[in-house]
Amino acid sequence: MSPSQIADCRLQISDCGHTPARLGGLRPSDSGRAPGRMGGFRICLLLGLFLVFGGANRPAAAQEDPYEKYVRTSRDFQPVKQDKDWALKAWPSWTYMPWYYQWTVGHDDAAGEFSLKHGYNGAFVDRGNTGYLEWINKFKLRFYMDHTAGKGDLHLWDGSKMKPYADQVHGPGVRVRPVNAAMKDKLQALIKKNIEAVKSSPCRAAYALDDEAGWGHFVHPCMWCVTDEKSAYQEWLKEVYGPKAPQRTNWITYNDIQPKLKGWTVATFDASQLMDQWTFNDSYYLNFVGELVQYANGIDGATPCGFVGGQAPNAFGGYDYAKVMRKVQFIESYNIGSSQAIIRSFNPRNALPAVTTHFHKAIPDTVWQVWYYLAHGNKGFIGWVEGWFQDKTPAPWHAQVAPHYLEAGGKIGPLMSGAEWRHDGVAIYYSHSSIQLGWILDAEAHGKTWINRNNDDRLGASHLVRHAWENMLRDEGIQYNFISYADVIRDGVPKEYKVLILSACLALSDVEARRIKEFCRAGGTVIADYMPGLWDQHGLGRPAGGALDDVFGVKHDPGMSAKDVFQGTLWCEVDQDVNFSYKSYQDFLTNRNKCVKDASGFNKAVREMGVCKVNKFEKGAAVLMNLSPQWYNAYRAAGCDQAAAKRQAFTRYVKDAGVARWVGIKGAGEKEHGYEIAYWTKGGRTILFVCFNPEVVGSMTGGGNSAGLKTDKLPITLEFSAPVTDARDERSGKALGDGKSFSFDWTMNEAVVLSFKGGTKE
Repeated sequence: MSPSQIADCRLQISDCGHTPARLGGLRPSDSGRAPGRMGGFRICLLLGLFLVFGGANRPAAAQEDPYEKYVRTSRDFQPVKQDKDWALKAWPSWTYMPWYYQWTVGHDDAAGEFSLKHGYNGAFVDRGNTGYLEWINKFKLRFYMDHTAGKGDLHLWDGSKMKPYADQVHGPGVRVRPVNAAMKDKLQALIKKNIEAVKSSPCRAAYALDDEAGWGHFVHPCMWCVTDEKSAYQEWLKEVYGPKAPQRTNWITYNDIQPKLKGWTVATFDASQLMDQWTFNDSYYLNFVGELVQYANGIDGATPCGFVGGQAPNAFGGYDYAKVMRKVQFIESYNIGSSQAIIRSFNPRNALPAVTTHFHKAIPDTVWQVWYYLAHGNKGFIGWVEGWFQDKTPAPWHAQVAPHYLEAGGKIGPLMSGAEWRHDGVAIYYSHSSIQLGWILDAEAHGKTWINRNNDDRLGASHLVRHAWENMLRDEGIQYNFISYADVIRDGVPKEYKVLILSACLALSDVEARRIKEFCRAGGTVIADYMPGLWDQHGLGRPAGGALDDVFGVKHDPGMSAKDVFQGTLWCEVDQDVNFSYKSYQDFLTNRNKCVKDASGFNKAVREMGVCKVNKFEKGAAVLMNLSPQWYNAYRAAGCDQAAAKRQAFTRYVKDAGVARWVGIKGAGEKEHGYEIAYWTKGGRTILFVCFNPEVVGSMTGGGNSAGLKTDKLPITLEFSAPVTDARDERSGKALGDGKSFSFDWTMNEAVVLSFKGGTKE
């Protein structure tokens, strides 16, 4: 059986054996009906064929691992329809869709002409409202529909409306509006009504089930159970753990964990019940979302469906992006906590329309957003219309940014349609269990005030460590992808990668450790910053030491406790309660921080362990830094020279693996500091963007604006390591011929866009 046949079998058997209770009353079919008897026979036959042909070549240990079986076969990881040609037909190019919150100019001919003249080539409707659909069709504005499943079920409250429910949010009860079969019936009725109201329009591009959806309140700390289906959690535990599934009748909160953190050692650490609850909530909720997406497809099979207002990866709310990106066909997410790069990485062949929110703050920032997000694969903006008009008079800034919208929509957007991301052989590992465990460790400092913790994307160690790795690579001229735990468990680390970076990967399953070892054993380089795999995927400490200790040639003491790591008082690097409102990375890392700082300028993780241990592991190499890269966020802000010198402590091992910059700005220094080059492939050509990569600010209610943006106009020479052929300046349309270097005038809040035939590497 070929790999593709095996993959087909996996998709078709993934519903086999699930009970209706496991699915919260949601039957495993697109139409919501249970499969017939012949369908069940066919599934079981395929399962048998898979076990005979697909599983025969896997080691016996792997076949017996219930967690691997769960990830391979569970409905939790089965994708909805995500065909590339289908998605591109629905959303062919870059589209700006204003959200008509304060659209005071109405929907007449003058408003239509204003839209087209200023690059607003898209539109928005809400909950099946057809009041201006004729206007949309007349001016051929591609639109998405918000609140297709209504508002108040998938998204619970706005602003202070949560306060009356605070005790329930933080307690061990059931979600105020339980996700169950009754909710499914209610939302399907809304979906049917709303889609049928607009599906006759040739301009429809996507449906959003809801805005800022989640099983809690945004990503606010939330402890309740997502559903009132009594048997669902225990059935899920059996699926994940196999025959040795724990029997759990009670539901706990962080109050049951937090007081124990100081006394626990790695060996005695047990956050499994809390982490399992969160993981169950994620799975149950996102399966529900996937069901609604499939139901929407059944009404309108030509239009992608998903949600908007996406949050940072988080322990709360259903923001495990390895699952999210299997359950949606369209997503708008705020650029916080690396969400945009993670979505790009998990977007199959960049097929699905992924957009972000535009908040206009200043003209240079808006122009930068157009080019930066286009360079990173976004298909457009949903614009927050606030302060755009004085009565019916547009603000002057519209005319100043319009040329960039028009160029994105009419020239560079079509060029990028169907393009696929190119990386340099580097993968950053996405471990959602480590994000969960990281929150548990980070929140200890808050004590009983953990219920007020927010903004994990700017506080949490997993987020800031990940951010530091991304910036070190980008500043070094190396592009990367995230790869998810689910894909690695299923298929291993793809051979296209030379380097795998374990970014704050504290919690790894046995099968993940096995796959990582296979990658290293075969010749790959594995680089971990600190404490990799000391816990398993459930948050249980490993009594025999780290799951990858043999790969790195070290021995983590399972008797370690908080006193043995970082500052010697908490399990994490920074007291995030003391530094809750920090102003700079420098302040964040120095205020009342007693970490042991290595000579390299980075904080040690395990205080008594050495740093930068390089171990030969069969054909590959494994590097355990025992350092947190967080300080790079501060060094980068200090300027070019310090950033370049300091990041070598980490990036030297990436380059030792044979990864190198192949294109850069010749003689770049302080003026160019912060530049990034992103590249894509399409139709036998490489499309390359030179853009500026500043800090990005936002919150759980929106954003993706720049901080510290540069706007200078610089003469630059783009230099390649090997000649390229048939180069073209895509913005001017000028043919540049063949060569190794090309000169441009670069306005730093815009982008240089160059394409050339083929590539420069094998």
